[in-house]
Amino acid sequence: MDSPGREASLNVNEKSLIKLREELVLRRYSPRTIESYEGIVMRFLRTGKPPREFLLSYSRCSKSAMRNVYFALKFFYEKALNEKFSEKIPLAQDSKKLPVVLNKQEIKNMFELTRNHKHRLILALLYYAGLRLDEARNIYWQDVDFERSLLHIKTAKGDKDRIVFLHDQLRRILEEDGLKKSGIILLSERGTRYTDRTIQEIVPNSCKEAGIAKKATPHSLRHSFATHLLEAGANLRSIQQLLGHKELRTTQIYTHVANNEIKNLASLIRFQKDNDP
Repeated sequence: MDSPGREASLNVNEKSLIKLREELVLRRYSPRTIESYEGIVMRFLRTGKPPREFLLSYSRCSKSAMRNVYFALKFFYEKALNEKFSEKIPLAQDSKKLPVVLNKQEIKNMFELTRNHKHRLILALLYYAGLRLDEARNIYWQDVDFERSLLHIKTAKGDKDRIVFLHDQLRRILEEDGLKKSGIILLSERGTRYTDRTIQEIVPNSCKEAGIAKKATPHSLRHSFATHLLEAGANLRSIQQLLGHKELRTTQIYTHVANNEIKNLASLIRFQKDNDP
């Protein structure tokens, strides 16, 4: 039988978790972030450990996981408990790994060899519109303006709407679906919305079918969209707006993977015929 002290503690924890959810919802955090923060704080409360010790238990996890735990605890203390979060835990900086980018032939092969229409539609929203996974999952038929060839992205990161072009290839795949008038576009054959996990599995499976060895994710198609635009001559500001990046420096990473300048540099290493090694 639980002691009165433990029961009171549980009640306090339950109230603080309710307050946490309310604060997250009021600040319009994404459902994914809300679920993540709630899970972290629930585990934290169960352990009874101080924040620093709890964070140390994640020391063998990825850098992003550690940062997520830190900010979840910081939000919980400052917004839900209205307490000062005094911990000064040094945060590991995100690694500067370059994004995985598929070339145009690989993209073409993926679409040609992906037979399932719904799966091709998912690939098209991710590549031809450069959408994030959540944005693709939550786009509605009424968000597509076929007459003006535009997509209205209303569930964008940071709660900021944006407009992107409706590519001819995406239009064609949408038209194959019968051009419904309302509702979510990405519904499975059972009429249910695709889960994150399902989409995360569809992309590497399509890559495998196309014989692509790169470890691609749904976000890799968004990276490829931006890189191909840059290589075709689009300016960074335009790409920034299409992607919905808040800062231009976020978009600038694609200058490191676009091959225009790299190929130009290769032409600088030339020898006269008589001096060829």
